Parts: sequence; C-alpha cells; structure tokens
Amino acid sequence: MEVLRVAALALSGVLLALMLKQTKPEYSVFLSMAVCICIFLYLLSRLQAVMGYLSQLEVQADIDGVYLDTILKMLGITYITQFASDICKDAGYSAVASQIELFARVSVLFLSFPVLLALVEMIGEVL
Repeated sequence: MEVLRVAALALSGVLLALMLKQTKPEYSVFLSMAVCICIFLYLLSRLQAVMGYLSQLEVQADIDGVYLDTILKMLGITYITQFASDICKDAGYSAVASQIELFARVSVLFLSFPVLLALVEMIGEVL
C-alpha cells in the first residue's frame, strides 16, 4: 500500500507540474524537486528497517561488518547520485548530471578496492 501512496504523490506532483509549466515554468521545476525530496525523505525513514535487518544478517551469518558497510555506502552513493542527476536533467543541466554520475562511478570504484583486495588475499590463501 505504501507504494501506491508514493506513486499517487509522484503522479499528483507531475500533473501539477505539467499544469504549472505552461504558466510558470520555474515553479514547475521547484514542484518536481519538492516531490522528489518528499519521496527521498520517506525512503530514508524506511531504510531504518532495512538497517535493522542487515544487522541481524550480520550477526546470524557471521559476516564482517566492513563488507556490509561498504555495500551500504555504495548503495547510498548510487541512490543519491541518481536522485541528484535526475533533478539536474529535469532542470536542463545534463552536463552537470553527467559529471555527478562520473564522480559516483569513481567513488564506488574507490570503495570497492578494499573488498577486491580482501578477495584476492582470500584466493591467495586457498591456493
């Protein structure tokens, strides 16, 4: 049911933004940004439950917390990047959006190196 609420909020915002676009285009962008921010804040409240499940998984499966933290950071980077990039594209700044996406790719690559090194070390121990 929560997906329906978010979808209704998004569609309502888009329809209002389309109506405003004809008379006040600058307000249309602000309205779409406000809808995106509302959905983002709602998502953040839902992520607390996900964090609880991940901590249970970490304890039950005896997984090193560094790996789960790294995965969460990567997910956070990708979601925030997509959010910011889409807003920039909607506002007509696709060059800025491309630079945000490039920065995110490099950031995720940087975060993945410790995991990759641990994997190579584990393979070296097995051989």
